[in-house]
Amino acid sequence: MTEIPAAGRPGARRSLGWVAAPLLIFVVIAGMFAFALTSGDPRKLPSALIGRPVPATDFAALEGLVVDGRPVPGFTSADLAKGKVTVVNFWASWCTECIVEHPLLTDLASRTGVEIYGVNYKDQTAAARRYLGRYGNPYAAVGVDTGRNAIEWGVYGMPETFVIDGTGKIAFKHVGAISAESVEKSLIPAIEKARLAATPSS
Repeated sequence: MTEIPAAGRPGARRSLGWVAAPLLIFVVIAGMFAFALTSGDPRKLPSALIGRPVPATDFAALEGLVVDGRPVPGFTSADLAKGKVTVVNFWASWCTECIVEHPLLTDLASRTGVEIYGVNYKDQTAAARRYLGRYGNPYAAVGVDTGRNAIEWGVYGMPETFVIDGTGKIAFKHVGAISAESVEKSLIPAIEKARLAATPSS
């Protein structure tokens, strides 16, 4: 009589199946997430922070940045909860998409009257100042971030733009460079919606 090898016995196969099944499930799920992140559009990923207060953060001023002879201040999360709808834009001088969207930020501030707060991300101070000197400064305040605060905000990459309601809650998030289309269809409507929500009903 030929003895069935231990690995080939029915009981052994069932034991191996119990071990392999969770591993296989994990590999399949991990593969799906990897595919979604690499092939999907990050602009369509929902943010878990929508409707929640902005993370408690403090963005120190960009050193040496001056407008009309006055230093441009940094800002904190408390500055975003003073009753006015604001926009926070993460940018960097090394970011080519930031250059593309920059004129649209200036136009957005002009058209809506909203104050835009800039966060200069992992940049060289002199390069960031040159960038604003060349392309203009649409920001009411410019803070710097070495990376930690961006993580708290759930930032995927540069640029990203947030609409903050008057209570300091995140009302809208746009991943990637804004376009003329997204300004019209997403950003301005989000700003107006946040303003209406902040206006007491009569």
